[in-house]
This record gives sequence, C-alpha cells and structure tokens, in this order.
Amino acid sequence: MNRANLVLHAKASIDRGSKSFALASKLFAKETRERAWMLYAWCRQCDDLADGQDHGHGMSTVAAPQRTIAAMRMLTARAMSDQSTGKPAFDAMGVVAQECRIPPKLAQDVIDGFALDAKEWRPQTEDDLYQYCYHVAGAVGCMMAVVMGVSAGDDETLDRACDLGLAFQLSNIARDVAEDNAAGRCYLPKDWLSEMRIAPDHMMDASRREALTELIGRLCDLSERYEASARVGAAQLPFRSRWAVLAAAGIYGDIARAVRRSNGAALDNRVVTSKAAKAAWVVKALGQAVRKPKYVDRSGLWDRPRG
Repeated sequence: MNRANLVLHAKASIDRGSKSFALASKLFAKETRERAWMLYAWCRQCDDLADGQDHGHGMSTVAAPQRTIAAMRMLTARAMSDQSTGKPAFDAMGVVAQECRIPPKLAQDVIDGFALDAKEWRPQTEDDLYQYCYHVAGAVGCMMAVVMGVSAGDDETLDRACDLGLAFQLSNIARDVAEDNAAGRCYLPKDWLSEMRIAPDHMMDASRREALTELIGRLCDLSERYEASARVGAAQLPFRSRWAVLAAAGIYGDIARAVRRSNGAALDNRVVTSKAAKAAWVVKALGQAVRKPKYVDRSGLWDRPRG
C-alpha cells in the first residue's frame, strides 16, 4: 500500500476501534491526524494479536502467545527500519517512524507490555502497576508526543505525555475489573488486595464488594492525578494538538469519574460515555487550550524509564 491507502486503512481502524480517540483525532492538523491514525492502527493491531481480538472485541485464547509476541517484534523492527512487511498496520507504523523519527525503543517498550500479559504476569506492588501502565499506554503517550512535534530529548514534556497514558490505562483498569476477572486477569496489585483482605481467586465475592469498590476508587483517584499532570505538558504542544489532547484527556477522564460515582455499580455494568458528553468535551477543551493551565508539580508521581 502507498501512504494514502495506509492512511485510509488506519482511519477505518480507529473509527471501528475507538470512538473517543477517533473524535479527538479530528481536532489535529491534517498531517498530525494522519500520523496519529497510523500509530493507532499499529497499537490496535498489536493489541488484537496479543489478545485474540478484533478491534478490541471478542477476547479469545491465543494458541502460541510467545510466538505471536516474537512475530510482533520482528514485524515492528522491519517496519521501523523502512522495510515493507505486507501488513498495513505495521507498514503504517513504519511510515510514522520514518516521518517523525520515533525511537524504536518506545515501540519495543509497548510490545513488552503485551509480553507481560502473554506470560500471565500480575502486579505485586503499586510500582509494578505503573510499570505495566507505562508499557501498554505511557510509552504510546511518548510516541504520540513525538508525532505532535515534541523532541525525543525533551524529557520534561515526554514525562507529561507518559502521565496521560498512565491516566488512560488506570481508567481502563478501573472500568474493566469485572471484565478482566472473567478473562482470568487482574491488574490490581497483590499488595492492595492483601491490604483489603481480598483473595485474588475470590475477588468478585459479594462479601468483598465494598473493599473492592474502595480499591477501584483508589485507581480513579490516581488516574485524576496523572491526568492533571498531563494537562501541564499539553501547553507545550501546537494549538490544534493541544486542543485534541485536552479533549481526549477529558473524555477518558470522565470514565474514571463515572466509575467512582457508580460506587461499585460499574462492576455490573460497563461504564460508557455518551456522544453528547464527548462533544461537550470538544467544546470545553477548546476553552482550556487557549488558557495557561494550572501548574501541577510531578513530585510523588511515578517516573518513566530513561534510555
């Protein structure tokens, strides 16, 4: 496929895979929007391969997970070294990598997150939780920042971009506790579960629902802290990119806020945000994009790996 066809393929992927990100991406300038779509297509394809899904739906058992991860690494490395793979999502990643000089390590960091899932890894500590969130979302935030023009050496802005990825993933985990449990997964740190006297194999027992709800609330609180930090970094972006990032932050942040407000009901019914609420954030983010954000110090927040 030539670049134009790769862009069309990527647009179809984001339209099907994430209505929230698809909406926010429309706020980017044309070139940045196309690059964001192509990066999303690669992320979506890797996620689907790792979880036996189709655009995030219908998780199924992957017969040879380690082989799948190895193939993912090989195809990504080939694409990022400007070689055709014959796989549209990977070739799209190659185009973005060449145009924006995305560090290959960031892509491999993302794949490391899928490798953790493939070996049924579970976080023991809160720090482990952040490490996982970095791999599956924080590193993507760093790549998106580079796509939006941030230098790969601008550690301060990349830290804030990583924070937004952490906020997104913490929201996802808070929303999907019951769904993950049904799939045999748990991203709540074992230390947290032990603190609340929740047995990992009986996490959904009615007798532990109040304690589990408290831990989910803790995830939501953390998500808001990282979202607030990320908003500071958005001020370093071009106006259209800043507007898009702030809209995405608000839309995704609403997931965590809705989960907290549900007071445990999110364990029974998946939280979704309405089209009207998403549109409202587009308007609200426009106002935020023209104002200087309130400064939030990163002291006490998790630091992404360097080098």
